[in-house]
Amino acid sequence: MGKKENEMSAMEIDDPKSEGSDQILPRFSMNVLQLMKTSQAQHGLRRGDYTRYRRYCSARLRRLYKSLKFTHGRGKYTRRAILESTVTDVRFLHVVFYMAERAWSHAMEKRQLPDGPNAQQRIYLIGRLRKAVKWATLFSSLCSVKSDSRTSLEAEAYASYMKGTMLFEQDQNWETALACFKNARAVYEELGKYGDLENQVLCRERVEELEPSVRYCQIKIGKSNLQTSELLQIGEMEGPALDLFKAKIEAAMEEARSQQAASLTEFNWLGYRFPVSNPKSRVSILKAQELEKDLQGPTAASLPAEKKLTIFDKLFTAYNDARNTIRSDLVSAGNAESVKDDLNGLDKAVGAVLGQRTIERNQLLVKIAKSKLNRKRDDKNDKVTKPEELVRLFDLLLQNVADLSDLVSSGRDRKPEEIAFEEECQRKSLAFRAERCFYLGKSYSLAGKRVEAYALYCRARSLAEDALSKFQSIANKDEGTIQELKTLSRECRANSCIEHATGIMEEEKAPENLSKKISTISLNETATKAEEYLLDRLDVYESAVGDANTKMAPKIERFPPAFQSIPRNPIVLDLAYNCIEFPVLEERMKKGRGGFMSRFFR
Repeated sequence: MGKKENEMSAMEIDDPKSEGSDQILPRFSMNVLQLMKTSQAQHGLRRGDYTRYRRYCSARLRRLYKSLKFTHGRGKYTRRAILESTVTDVRFLHVVFYMAERAWSHAMEKRQLPDGPNAQQRIYLIGRLRKAVKWATLFSSLCSVKSDSRTSLEAEAYASYMKGTMLFEQDQNWETALACFKNARAVYEELGKYGDLENQVLCRERVEELEPSVRYCQIKIGKSNLQTSELLQIGEMEGPALDLFKAKIEAAMEEARSQQAASLTEFNWLGYRFPVSNPKSRVSILKAQELEKDLQGPTAASLPAEKKLTIFDKLFTAYNDARNTIRSDLVSAGNAESVKDDLNGLDKAVGAVLGQRTIERNQLLVKIAKSKLNRKRDDKNDKVTKPEELVRLFDLLLQNVADLSDLVSSGRDRKPEEIAFEEECQRKSLAFRAERCFYLGKSYSLAGKRVEAYALYCRARSLAEDALSKFQSIANKDEGTIQELKTLSRECRANSCIEHATGIMEEEKAPENLSKKISTISLNETATKAEEYLLDRLDVYESAVGDANTKMAPKIERFPPAFQSIPRNPIVLDLAYNCIEFPVLEERMKKGRGGFMSRFFR
């Protein structure tokens, strides 16, 4: 019954004919958390678009004011307060709720500026959060009088969250902020034990969203030993309630990096030590090194591929920021040759590390593409990888390795580490060439070109064996790469045998196929293959949609339909009309009598 009442109240919100004075009981019911989550998800916050959500709140308030006839005067604005005596309809509670949401979304919109809010914008942001707290407190007080107990509890939790958010942004009164977040969490924990399944799930998700903020407040107070990096793992969930928390954590991480950057005075690469003097370069390099630990640490194997790609994007951004800062320092270095040499060497080292991570990212893309190569498409949106896409990825890898090798070999006096690194690049290039040749052979095989595919498989096998011998000759053997090359060599041999056998079979069947084609040649008409549609062959069990991996259009029925000849009404031609001689009737015609004067004008 409660769910039906909620649906009825939600349906009557925009009905101007519904009057609260006809209701006997003044207690209203509304699912605050569900209303908030639905509005936020459907109007921009699923993608973090706070501007769109703020505009939706403004439009929603205009509709509510109009339906309630609660406008603020014409021409001159006359404020009308919402009091307990004013709330005669549940829509008045919706007005107060959306006022708080609009103020909160406006504050979060300012929080997400590209360079962050400046001093003036931050003052405006805090003002909007205060306004949101004011409306949320009014909403809670009205619900405590005019609504049922569950709605009152949800409104109280909502007001506590708003107050905690404002204190969280102000960086003060951490005890009060912690008490507010704990109060909201306790309410949602209790509400998550009752009600239907959907409400229970929403309450549990809300509790999980509030947990990182509670932990952060405890750290600020000193009641928790949790580190900020561990809080980042807690805050990996998605949701509007976590955006402010993530911004705060990122600011704390930036501050920690700035403090650690003082100890980062050198950048080590292949036996070289390059001094890092610019604080911005230090912070960017330190951030990139932290992201590298996430990719190469013990938990890297459990990370999904999409998460790794996101980390790679952040890492590239950090290294590119460092290179931009280094090049700006080069421009302003003047004629100091020693400083220029150090900056050039640092730029070369950072560029080389960036090239290595680019190769690793492209290898991850190759791994993802290989997993989709032989997989059948179960969903229409699931894209199947073609061999040509793998060929393109290996082209990129070969270009990355060539650029990295040119960068390393650009110096005059090279150390043994640089020579060993260049040799490693050559080995990788040989392995990538073998795999590129293998997948190029696959693409020719799918096209039916047996001779080219056989030649490419043989070439790929020889390249794989050469790369395998070079990887096995070094002291520090890469067992994973060696195993992949052995597997590649076996696959090349198997596919070359298959292509050879298939080519012989097609050559044996060629005369028979040729005779069939010659027998169907017609000199009178151009032989065209008639297209058969589903309605023409309903007695044959054959798909009219085609293969899922092809882009052939479904052949259900011809559209537009072909023209058909139909009989029409006969055309009557009077052929005897010109051959008939009609009698002269002039004698029978009446002669007109003229006057006396008409005789003179004949």
